[in-house]
Amino acid sequence: MVKAIISPSVLASDFGQLTAECQRMIKGGAEWLHMDVMDGHFVPNITMGAPILTCVHKGIPDIFMDCHMMVAQPEKWVNDIADAGGALYCFHIEATSDPLSLITAIHARNMKAGVAISPDTPSNAITDEIGEKADMLLVMTVYPGRGGQKFLERCVPKVAELRSRFPEKDIEVDGGVGPKTIDVCADAGSNVIVAGTAIFNAPNAEEVIQLLKDTVNTAQAKLAVK
Repeated sequence: MVKAIISPSVLASDFGQLTAECQRMIKGGAEWLHMDVMDGHFVPNITMGAPILTCVHKGIPDIFMDCHMMVAQPEKWVNDIADAGGALYCFHIEATSDPLSLITAIHARNMKAGVAISPDTPSNAITDEIGEKADMLLVMTVYPGRGGQKFLERCVPKVAELRSRFPEKDIEVDGGVGPKTIDVCADAGSNVIVAGTAIFNAPNAEEVIQLLKDTVNTAQAKLAVK
């Protein structure tokens, strides 16, 4: 049984108060903070890079930054993100021709390695060898790089397929996830939950974080007895 990890998506925060917003999430029970790094190439948007991560890490030295690298050449940014204090470096399988070497490079910089798949990428793109070597697998439930999209439930079976192959692996879902969509994600086997506006814009962020956590833990307990 894997434990529930809540990773609020910082893109939904007030960037003018970024460090305080991250501290608010940690105080509210979040284990990780999800940092979306977009380069304008792999996805159309440009967001934050290593300098912003450095500032956050300086303000909160023990923060676990879950860095989602929506970039065209993920190999190029490993050192910068490691130097900025990144704890987990999650690249897109669609953006590299040599995922195994990239995972090795990430581990060499003492970061956990994550592998992400976009909505149109099948889960078997993550081979057994890649999945075993990675520390986390990310199933996108919206298209990367575009805001305001609705949750794509058709992506959820990929979570179940990956969970069947990797029963002890951290499996993350990202995109349109919140109290209304958490049940299907948790029941399929995801334990790392990325949520943005559902947490940051909630009247009581702590309550939402606890709800998401409880839902995952309940689902994991059921999966454990199957």
